[in-house]
Amino acid sequence: MDGEGRTAQTRGDCYPHNARPDRHMRLLVIHSGDEQIAQWASEWDAEDVLVESATDGAEALECVKAASFDAVVAAFPMQDWTAEEFTEEIARINGMVPVIIRDRAGSMADAVRLVKMGAYHFFGAEMDGRELTRAVENAVEYYRSRQLALLGASLECEPWRRLMVGQSEPMQNIAHIIRLVGARRCTVLITGETGSGKEIVARAVHMASNRSHLPMVAVNCHALPENLLEAELFGHVRGAFTGALNNRVGRFEQAHRSTIFLDEIGDMPLDLQAKLLRVLQEREFQRLGSSETVHVDVRVIAATNADLIERIRQGRFREDLYYRLNVVPMHVPPLRERLDDIPLLVHHFIAKICRQEDIPQKTAPAETLERLCRHNWPGNVRELENAVEMAIALSGDRKTLLAGDFPLPHAMSNRGFLSGPTPVITLPASGLDYEATVRRIERSILDQAMARTRGNKKRAADMLRLKRTTLAAKLRTLEAIAV
Repeated sequence: MDGEGRTAQTRGDCYPHNARPDRHMRLLVIHSGDEQIAQWASEWDAEDVLVESATDGAEALECVKAASFDAVVAAFPMQDWTAEEFTEEIARINGMVPVIIRDRAGSMADAVRLVKMGAYHFFGAEMDGRELTRAVENAVEYYRSRQLALLGASLECEPWRRLMVGQSEPMQNIAHIIRLVGARRCTVLITGETGSGKEIVARAVHMASNRSHLPMVAVNCHALPENLLEAELFGHVRGAFTGALNNRVGRFEQAHRSTIFLDEIGDMPLDLQAKLLRVLQEREFQRLGSSETVHVDVRVIAATNADLIERIRQGRFREDLYYRLNVVPMHVPPLRERLDDIPLLVHHFIAKICRQEDIPQKTAPAETLERLCRHNWPGNVRELENAVEMAIALSGDRKTLLAGDFPLPHAMSNRGFLSGPTPVITLPASGLDYEATVRRIERSILDQAMARTRGNKKRAADMLRLKRTTLAAKLRTLEAIAV
């Protein structure tokens, strides 16, 4: 344990409980001065168990709000909390996580009452470490079996969730929007950086609709020149242009009663944007070289990595088309803003690639996942998938992917050597106040960490690789300077 009473915490920081290898479990222990509980927690095998300790009930509840645990072990008496109040509050925050209570002064009546209230197990004065270990292992097995049952039911009811790999808050928000609009015909505009997974989100929207029995039709508006893109979208008749030897059905017609996905919509030529606007308004179009009107029932999902508002200002994108497309906006965040999803994605890609290559399943241990969580991932999910594929190839017959199988730092240092370091701030010719500037940068980093963790100093400190006491001291210092 370190000075704050936490054991092996850093190995579990960057990934949620259901992304870790099965042999790992994450426990929260509130020993409340119970030396037997404290000793048991400190002696647990750190390779198999990630133990976090809280000093009191209030801090423990903040931990449960902030992170996922496989079980909670709480010793009483606890300052400001009775066992009944603590059990009720844990159940309110997370009704599934099992709670094991130790109260040396507790009676059989207390045990019965607490178990009826939802506690998984109760220990009185008589308890040894083996009994507690066995109770925790049984509680975790029970907890995970319930989770798997709920997950299976969720996937059966919402098969599109299989496409959405990730449990971070941004991904949960996207899933919520998909549930709300999936069954409707409204147009969706998906924004996000290249490689962030915009097409996957589009496919999830299509799968959540009543059009999912037909395939989604996808078109990359950037991949084709203007003259071919119009024919690709709307089709043409024989003789419409040189080389048009036969009639051709366009992608909109192919997507009748289904969904069309227009990727990189920001690169569509202006005159073609006008024709697309008519399709969105009237649900009709004409094939190239024909005066016959074709009526279609198509749901349109568009995606772009460009700033369409800026392109409107530049006169490169129609404002009326933007508002027709942006009925339901969805933003896919870059991977660096949802690092908690990396372990889930890694395990997903490992399983996918091993299945495609027809090779035995490989695994990524905690140390490897922690290394991957520290990378910036400028290429987003696509870069991560390529890195996993490379690591599998470099690992040979070895079943475990080591950190060295992912040559990411070397690649980053090469980029830095060729292009030079990117300045965090620009030094003005007149100079600057060094101390004030450093304080301003530090304040910004600390404020962001506190905002992301909703004021939880413990989680903010973990995010910044600091001790909680160090973070608290820095905040007090900056507040004193500001005053």
